[in-house]
Amino acid sequence: MKVIKWLIGLIIFIAFFYFNFFIYEGDFLLKLVNVILLSAFLVLLRVIFGPTTADRIVAVDILGILIIGITGILSIYYNESFLIDIGLIWALLSVIATLAFSKIFEGRQLDD
Repeated sequence: MKVIKWLIGLIIFIAFFYFNFFIYEGDFLLKLVNVILLSAFLVLLRVIFGPTTADRIVAVDILGILIIGITGILSIYYNESFLIDIGLIWALLSVIATLAFSKIFEGRQLDD
């Protein structure tokens, strides 16, 4: 059963990359945004259905990294520098949130 799930997932990924890079006629940067959005969707599934709390914390951290990547790519595409500022602020907040989640996961209070 596990092998069938992996094969179905592999077929879906191959279909997505084929349609995204060979059929879709957009700019390359928008194709990269599509890949990051698919990755963000899969990470959100890990946040919701993660088997352990540690998996969920790591998934939230990865989601922050993906959002920073999207803001960087969109700032290049639209030639707007304020998106880089948003990405930097998101990075700082992501670090703080990861530290807070880790302390809560250890069972300690935030003021310890």
